[in-house]
Amino acid sequence: MKIYDFPTGPYPARVRIALAEKKLQSRVEFVLVNLRKGEHKRPDFIASKNYSGTLPVLELDDGTLIAECTAITEYLDALDGAPTLTGTTPREKGVIHMMSKRAELELLDAISVYFHHATPGLGPQVEIYQNREWGLRQRDRAIKGMHYFDSVLRQQPFVAGEAFSMADITVIGGLIFAKLVQLPVPGECEALSAWYTRMQARPSVRDQLALVPPPRDAAA
Repeated sequence: MKIYDFPTGPYPARVRIALAEKKLQSRVEFVLVNLRKGEHKRPDFIASKNYSGTLPVLELDDGTLIAECTAITEYLDALDGAPTLTGTTPREKGVIHMMSKRAELELLDAISVYFHHATPGLGPQVEIYQNREWGLRQRDRAIKGMHYFDSVLRQQPFVAGEAFSMADITVIGGLIFAKLVQLPVPGECEALSAWYTRMQARPSVRDQLALVPPPRDAAA
């Protein structure tokens, strides 16, 4: 298998953490697509790899292309017939999918919009249109999302319940992105901060965080 990604990107981080949790790194060849050079937006990449112009993208040996982090993680989790990240019962699958989607909408994607619209983002060659007001509104949405997940983690040890799952990985991706754009977790979100400290002790997360560069100035 091949995975087209940018190793320090918050979205690729989700798949890399899942790979490490499943111990599948040896079965994957990583292909660098430089986000800062806009290689993911070039016509040849869009035409041949991913219509959406986003990363990561999984390419199977038969040429099948799977984009979107949730879809890639679901595929990887099912490879060994013993899913550990996406649930085994219908209830587990439904709750994990729901919480992962909430983490995308309320945290990860909101921070992404803030990054691309209210900060310099990936630079003028990539950020050809920006709406600062919209970006700032999404920044506020991300902070609200942090409060939501803090309330969840006050009631249970993991985002989707009693076990580590894809939902936890999605929130981790959001907090990686938050650090990159210097958007701190509010001090009152003690449960979220404590959970993240625990997550950073996992080898899969620790190894990924070692790749993340220092935060950049998020001021526009």
